[in-house]
Amino acid sequence: MENINNITEFVLLGLSQNKKIRHLRFLLFLFCYIGIWMGNLLIMISITCSQLIDQPMYFFLNKLALSDLCYTSTVAPKLVTILLAESNMISYTSCMTQLFVMHFFGGIEVFILTGMAYDRYVAICKPLHYAAIMNRRRCYAIVIASCTGAFLHSFIQCLLTISLPFCGPNEIDHYFCDVYPLLKLACTDAYRVGILVVANSGVMGLVTFVVLVLSYLLILYTLRAYPAESLSKALSICTSHVTVVLLFFVPVLFIYIRPAMTFPEDKVFALFYTIIAPMFNPLIYTFRNTEMKNTLRKVWCQKLCLSGRQIII
Repeated sequence: MENINNITEFVLLGLSQNKKIRHLRFLLFLFCYIGIWMGNLLIMISITCSQLIDQPMYFFLNKLALSDLCYTSTVAPKLVTILLAESNMISYTSCMTQLFVMHFFGGIEVFILTGMAYDRYVAICKPLHYAAIMNRRRCYAIVIASCTGAFLHSFIQCLLTISLPFCGPNEIDHYFCDVYPLLKLACTDAYRVGILVVANSGVMGLVTFVVLVLSYLLILYTLRAYPAESLSKALSICTSHVTVVLLFFVPVLFIYIRPAMTFPEDKVFALFYTIIAPMFNPLIYTFRNTEMKNTLRKVWCQKLCLSGRQIII
């Protein structure tokens, strides 16, 4: 089949066509985006400037915060622009680039969360071998494997979409370029491509989610033998991670595990893994983690004291 594209740009319809609350939504998502940057930068700086960076769990949390920033920055700025200036046009090249980058960093997040679950499994179920198993080389290997897997996933998604012909209409019923809304605009039967998309995104999400669930079931089974104090600390850390996993994976599975079709609710569910989860991740990991809270106080109090001394001098 010859790939004929008469479309040079797309129109992003955004969240809704209700113009009465456009400015209210603009302020809401602008504050959310600012909150994402502040929260994740706070975590990244605090971990990097402390001894927590030597611990595998916080090493992965640092990478997760970075992927959250990059992931959200592929979607949120365009969403805010649409709401503020009503500039809802996006070129074909920019659309495909956004699709690739979003799935790349989204894939990294999926695999990093899996790596964090593996770290917790080793720490709780094999504590005597934890230092040997989760050494720095293993941590870097997990990050490299996450980036490689995410690249392959994103490359396949983008390749499947680019292979489709687009000849009109060009209105994408979404606030960013994603595969399913683009499949609706293809000037051909995209059923087979839709199956491949489900096999790529849906199955990847489902398999990693099942692995995460199984790892935490094993962790809960092992925690039965822990003393009360250690049990409380381990449960606090694991609960934070499970909350983040559910916020991200449940809406992702709702959208990508079904056949290639779109629903009006998809845009609301997409907000969870593009805006809400990256915004709440720093809060969840900070307020439910005593070690992280103590590090935040120590690092930022030292910085404030140093800056205060410089001003006095």
